Amino acid sequence: MKLLLIGLVIFLGSHLLPTYTNARQGLIRRLGLYPYKGLFGLVALLGLGLIIIGKQQAASLPLWQPPAWGLTVTYILMLPALVLIVAAYLPGNSKRYTRHPMLWGVTLWAIAHLFANGDLASLLIFISLGLFALLDMWSANRRGAVYSVVKRSLGWDLLVFVVGVAIYLAILAVHP
Repeated sequence: MKLLLIGLVIFLGSHLLPTYTNARQGLIRRLGLYPYKGLFGLVALLGLGLIIIGKQQAASLPLWQPPAWGLTVTYILMLPALVLIVAAYLPGNSKRYTRHPMLWGVTLWAIAHLFANGDLASLLIFISLGLFALLDMWSANRRGAVYSVVKRSLGWDLLVFVVGVAIYLAILAVHP
């Protein structure tokens, strides 16, 4: 459980840094934009790796028994979660309707997994990452996040959906 907690602190801490714009800008000035992004990515990846290893090693401490229908809810919520995550990276129209498709996708991912998991390690992961996504949306909005005004063709939205479905199916194959 210790590795899981360390991983959460590293991952969430690295993702909190951009909310402190002065600290972020100072690091970019000192390191340069791309070295900053590279370091950010490596630290976040380290945190994610520790979360995964920590979850695998954590003793199973059940807190509740997920309902029989919980897995069905997880399967249903994961498709829009993954489409939203893809929408954050591919050009489409989703950013005209939400400023934060990635963060909404992470929020749905976290909620979805709470329906299927009742152990302490899962609770720590999914609640902390879900709440962080909501906090990050609030913070980004306070810093001036705006909706996109670029109208894209529906072909881009179709591509976002197809890629999201493909990732969904791939994940189902390796992480049922």
